[in-house]
Amino acid sequence: MARRTMAGQTPGSRLRSRSRSRPVSRPVPSGLDQGSPGSGSPDVLIFAVTLALLGIGVVMVFSASSVRALTVYKDAYYFLKLQLAWTLIGICTMLVTMRIDYRIWYRFAGLILIGVLALLALVLVPGIGKEMGGSRRWIDLGPAHVQPSELSKIAMIFFLSRFFAERRDSLKSFFLGLMPPLMLITVIFGLIMLEPDLGTATTAVGTGLVLVFVAGARLSHLIGLATLGLPAFIAVMMLEPYRRRRFLAFLHPWDDPLGSGFHIIQSLLALGSGGLFGLGLGRSRQKFLYLPAQHTDFIFAIIGEELGLIGALAVVFLFFLLAWRGFRVALAAPDAFGSYLAVGITTMIILQAVINIGVVTGTFPITGITLPLISFGGSSLVMTMGALGILLNVSKFANID
Repeated sequence: MARRTMAGQTPGSRLRSRSRSRPVSRPVPSGLDQGSPGSGSPDVLIFAVTLALLGIGVVMVFSASSVRALTVYKDAYYFLKLQLAWTLIGICTMLVTMRIDYRIWYRFAGLILIGVLALLALVLVPGIGKEMGGSRRWIDLGPAHVQPSELSKIAMIFFLSRFFAERRDSLKSFFLGLMPPLMLITVIFGLIMLEPDLGTATTAVGTGLVLVFVAGARLSHLIGLATLGLPAFIAVMMLEPYRRRRFLAFLHPWDDPLGSGFHIIQSLLALGSGGLFGLGLGRSRQKFLYLPAQHTDFIFAIIGEELGLIGALAVVFLFFLLAWRGFRVALAAPDAFGSYLAVGITTMIILQAVINIGVVTGTFPITGITLPLISFGGSSLVMTMGALGILLNVSKFANID
């Protein structure tokens, strides 16, 4: 189906109009006949950008973590070897999900959501959930740790995409159309915050609300929710002492340079010392145990320090390309479920990148959230790659100009 051009409309209104003309009444079989729209190739640009970000991630994880790895584990390659292993698993996951007809997720969206909600509850149980760094976010499976909050984001996208594809006309009603998805978003937010994990919870809420907007919720309803939600979010930030310290440090980091303001000050020093072209790959000074979480949450600061403003902007540009192409896939998807799925996956990845870069540059208060595809990690990297595989599968069905 050729993509229509509707002059004078925003991307959100285009997608709303497009989803109206292609309702999903029931899922089609996952097998595709020869010559069907799904016989096309996955989007080359999304695939290339994903591999580019992965490559940058492997190189920068090694550069940022070598000193810490040598100091703590007596092996400068410790984190590099783990990252290479997770990257290989992530690529395999992406290749698998890229070959699975995305419409199969329509069938199992409810079961997946129930299972993930159960995992979010189980991770809070002592003895099942593994506590690290003051948060209980992981379920220990021996050689690997599963992070249910990462699974919850994609499970929520599956369910909301199906819900909006089936019941789009009911969204004009607050109680019948808007309340059910808002209750789901609130439940997921609450369970993740009990871990606690403000960064992931914020990403989940933001992704859910973007889907609500794209699906056609009334603007008056959304403004009302924002009016109520902003004070509630500020209350969440201020009532917990450590979050309050982080928020105040974000406003005035130099008031406590060796305490709550230490992270952001060291991050800004790293970015500032990089200048335009950087100190050179591997020549970071802040990675010598000055900057905390240098290979995870604050890896973008090391990128800025070693590769300079040029390198940092190159990473930002790659995420921009991923966002542009992901939303193009959403506009060209052959049905409403595929459109919402593409919007949700693209928003989830880009919003997480925006929050991480915002934290590193002092634009947002500090939250524990990684830079997608680049930061060291297991569950986050594999889940992101799996989600990108689903996006690539949707792109096989789309007819992008």
